[in-house]
Amino acid sequence: MTFQASATVPRARVVLCLLLLAYIFNFLDRTILSILAGPIIKDLKLSDWEFGVLSGPPFAILYSVLAIPFAYLADRTSRSRVIAGAVAVWSGFTALCAAATSFSLMFLFRMGVGIGEAGGVAPSYALIADYFPPERRARALAIFSLGIPLGLAGGTLMGAYLASWIDWRAAFLVMGLAGLILAPIILIFVRDLPRKGIATSEQVPVWHVFAIIARKPTFWLMGFAASCSSLAGYGLLAWTPTVLERSFGFTLVERGQFLASIFVIGGTAGVFAGGWLADRLGQADRRWYARLPAIAWLITAPTFALGLMSSDPWAAWPLLLIPNALNILWLGPVTTAVQHLVSRPMRSTASASFLLINNLIGLGVGPVLIGAMSGLFTERFGTEALRYAAVSVVGFYLLAALVMLFAVKRLRADWVDES
Repeated sequence: MTFQASATVPRARVVLCLLLLAYIFNFLDRTILSILAGPIIKDLKLSDWEFGVLSGPPFAILYSVLAIPFAYLADRTSRSRVIAGAVAVWSGFTALCAAATSFSLMFLFRMGVGIGEAGGVAPSYALIADYFPPERRARALAIFSLGIPLGLAGGTLMGAYLASWIDWRAAFLVMGLAGLILAPIILIFVRDLPRKGIATSEQVPVWHVFAIIARKPTFWLMGFAASCSSLAGYGLLAWTPTVLERSFGFTLVERGQFLASIFVIGGTAGVFAGGWLADRLGQADRRWYARLPAIAWLITAPTFALGLMSSDPWAAWPLLLIPNALNILWLGPVTTAVQHLVSRPMRSTASASFLLINNLIGLGVGPVLIGAMSGLFTERFGTEALRYAAVSVVGFYLLAALVMLFAVKRLRADWVDES
């Protein structure tokens, strides 16, 4: 068994706050591209398909593939140093995006952002687990997960204002430099706790973990369901700001304000609701860890479609608020369930393997698919082509719900108890 040294509550809170800040910057730098789509497409003379490629594959491929070796490295060296190094790398490449003068250069710089961000999330999960005892761990991870909606909101709002006041290049430069300042702060104030008593048997080879999870239908069903959801989610995240510009006539700042309010309110509510409901309902029946996301996705699809097709921005806001809460609700229940498909020493690798599938398909395909469909729809729908392309992908939420319902039947059989 592995024993961790205890940490004082104030020290644990400082570490959690700094990791949360790093996670916010993770999503700031990841999503700033979407709010700046309009000026970037115009300045670099890109097609919708080319911008879709920039929003997905260069980031997704390296982010997804490198997450496992970075997690493996962090578990065997220093998690805090890997996190600090990751922040420095992705922030540096974010700043370099300001110097992009062509599709090719922006493609290379976004690849660099993906390399850096691959080393941030998994080690942070592990470090939080070291600092917080089991009875406080779920709340700590919920606070850490707030980095997603806060980062989305901050990236859209600050990116919009900076681009409006100066230009889109300034937005990348400021965000990148701010992250470079954060990296040494994490290096100084975040420390690994001693990991004592780690038995040799707990050093499980990566290939052995792969072999175990590959034999569990629940892993594949949950992985594919989450990937379908992420395909739609990341695609809409990349293109909704441009839909607001072309179909609603929003200015850059108006787009930032509109989306930031939705991300903060809806995203925060979704993160907390998913974890809280899954913990309460899952104690009585573990199948709720799969059933809750399925229900949420069934509601997400029609409300997203209604919001995107609305002719009135005031009607679109509440309609888009609902799915932006529900489409993120799956994070807590599903990531918890995935960790319980294997024994404790294998959980980091199992989670990284799940994220590999989810991000490679979701982030790698979603933005490109909408961009390509927009080009195909242009002849028929004109300036509304992007809106119809965005609505088309919400059907993947229905597919995600259907696949997850199959996982409900298998979850109890594949579950591994804490003992």
